[in-house]
Amino acid sequence: MKRRFLGATGAVVTALALVGLVSGSVAAQAPSAGAKAKTWTAPRTADGQPDLQGVWGNNAATPIERPKELEGRATLTDAEVASLKKRAGELFNGDGDAAFGDSVFTAALRDVKGFKSTDTQTGNYNHFWIVDRPIDNRTSLITDPADGKIPALTAEAQKRTDASVEYKKAHPADGPEDLPLTHRCITFGVPNIFAGYNSYYQIVQSKDYVAIHSEMVHDVRLIPLDNRPHVGANTELWMGDSRGHWEGNTLVVETTNFNDRTNFLFSKAVGSLEHMRLVERFTRVGADRLQYDVTISDPTMWTKPWSATLFWEGSKDQIYEYACHEGNEGLAGALSGTRAQEREAASAAKKGSN
Repeated sequence: MKRRFLGATGAVVTALALVGLVSGSVAAQAPSAGAKAKTWTAPRTADGQPDLQGVWGNNAATPIERPKELEGRATLTDAEVASLKKRAGELFNGDGDAAFGDSVFTAALRDVKGFKSTDTQTGNYNHFWIVDRPIDNRTSLITDPADGKIPALTAEAQKRTDASVEYKKAHPADGPEDLPLTHRCITFGVPNIFAGYNSYYQIVQSKDYVAIHSEMVHDVRLIPLDNRPHVGANTELWMGDSRGHWEGNTLVVETTNFNDRTNFLFSKAVGSLEHMRLVERFTRVGADRLQYDVTISDPTMWTKPWSATLFWEGSKDQIYEYACHEGNEGLAGALSGTRAQEREAASAAKKGSN
């Protein structure tokens, strides 16, 4: 299924104006389709830097964490990959429920007969609207620890997580602050390693900056390359404070100064990540392939640092913004629906007391 989106976003145009980005044609610098991989050379910008520019999609079906069925196995055989692809093709042919995140891989792995969404309250649209999810031989995005699992939470972080879960059971939507940042259209966090749902990024460069625009919630990260120090410890940001430098053909970005309300999506961690240190490495490894490595450490959240490797595929399309607020009727719906449930419960309690 071809990804259906066109047009540049105002956010990227603004970023271009802010940093004076020098845009170059990635396609013009890439080798022809018939060129052998071993002869491929990473293109350069007009400033001589490795050229990472273009639109990149994070759509691989590789699960974030290694499924229990594959414990001890970092890779699959070619035959196993072929079998998974066949089952996924039959299961997600466009007619059944849409599958998100890791569920495409795990449903095919477990040979599910007729995939059903776990969202039974609001229903689901069908998989026709979801981008294709390529399957390779990796069994997890997590590369360190070797078991392919995100490390355990610290005792204090587990305590915070358990308390938050219990609070949300009793207070699902007392006010907008009780709802997730994603529901409120604030941010999907950095890094967002969730794949297959508006998971596209546009990278543009100048000599002194790299801008990374994400389709989801149309955030733009402006990353300086001029060796300036991080902002002071008293300054905290939703996406942190990023600083970049080049190591050969790799862009290395270190991000600190996350605010005390930041949550890292899909990490099983609940609570503040203000002490998180994120190191990202962007390396173009093919004309239409970019390797994205992340290492995350926060001694107040996890018992040890952990790393993941993703591969983004190039796209010839441009991206629209994910116009979350413009159509965010769900926020009002969640709040008004909870108020209606409260009225019903109060009415039932009143009748029971009579």
